[in-house]
Amino acid sequence: MDKLEVLKRSDVFHYLDDDDLKEVEKMCTPEVFEAGTIIAKQDRESDKLYVIEEGLVSVILELGPTDKRQIQTASNFECIGWTASIPPFRCVCTAKALERTKGLAFNGKELRNLVYTNPKLCAGIAGGVAYVISQRLRAAFTQLMGVTYQD
Repeated sequence: MDKLEVLKRSDVFHYLDDDDLKEVEKMCTPEVFEAGTIIAKQDRESDKLYVIEEGLVSVILELGPTDKRQIQTASNFECIGWTASIPPFRCVCTAKALERTKGLAFNGKELRNLVYTNPKLCAGIAGGVAYVISQRLRAAFTQLMGVTYQD
């Protein structure tokens, strides 16, 4: 699948029109992570935002040196590393590839510089990031309650 199609289907960039998607597409580079690779580490600087093209990533909350809990997973067309777009630019969880995972990586500073100069693009990406955060928060609340959500 080409990069533009992945971005169109992504949870973070789905609000953008074709012209804006083409602008954003120029900024991303493909990356591949083998199973077991730590993609982002909790409490460290978050310098990249990723859109998963294909694969599965564990979102892990580290409660202490030996206490880690997988709280969610992210898969095709989902975003990880959204913290690269929001101050203080620190990872809130650890992301670890559970299987070979292909993604599109965005340099957080470059992406922020682009949105600072383009209000329309900024609104679209901010809406996408807010959507990602709300979905993760909802899933975390559901998991904490031990309840399965159904529409």
